[in-house]
Amino acid sequence: MIEQLLKYDTELFLFLNNLGSTTWDGFWLVVTDKLSSIPLYALLLFLLYKKFGAKSMLVFVVVVALMITFTDQITNVFKRGFMRPRPCGEADLIDQMRFIAVRCGKYGFFSGHSSNSMAAAIFAGLTLKPFYKNLIYILLVWSLIVAYSRIYLGVHYPLDVICGLSFGVISGWLFYKICQYLLKKYRVT
Repeated sequence: MIEQLLKYDTELFLFLNNLGSTTWDGFWLVVTDKLSSIPLYALLLFLLYKKFGAKSMLVFVVVVALMITFTDQITNVFKRGFMRPRPCGEADLIDQMRFIAVRCGKYGFFSGHSSNSMAAAIFAGLTLKPFYKNLIYILLVWSLIVAYSRIYLGVHYPLDVICGLSFGVISGWLFYKICQYLLKKYRVT
């Protein structure tokens, strides 16, 4: 059963990856670059500051730093535990796919880009929902675009991305709850 699932995953990867064209390659390289999300993160921090004040910012910064560290480290544990090669590392796939990423990396299960972007989207979206009710939907779309970029570039299978997104939802929600608890406990808001 697992072999059949991985076969479908590879077929879906090849289909999605081969939808790309050189016209769009530059766009997807920018989307996947971690530095390109800095303006969005700065805007979200500004909105948090504007709505919650300076005292709360310390809690937000610490909780977000812990959340990103947590998702990164758990992602690495899974990658080393499962040792599933990335599609760009598979010799029998390289001639059938488009590989445009800067580097390949060794293992791909599950996607750190997907988990981190989704965790940030859930955390910020839930925290700011009382003030900007539709922001969470914009952030979810942004996270899905980041996640798809990993398939487009040839560095992750769809299951890597789906599992990363799922873990990001759990992490974002968990750290949102931790943050809410800390804000109430220390009466920061």
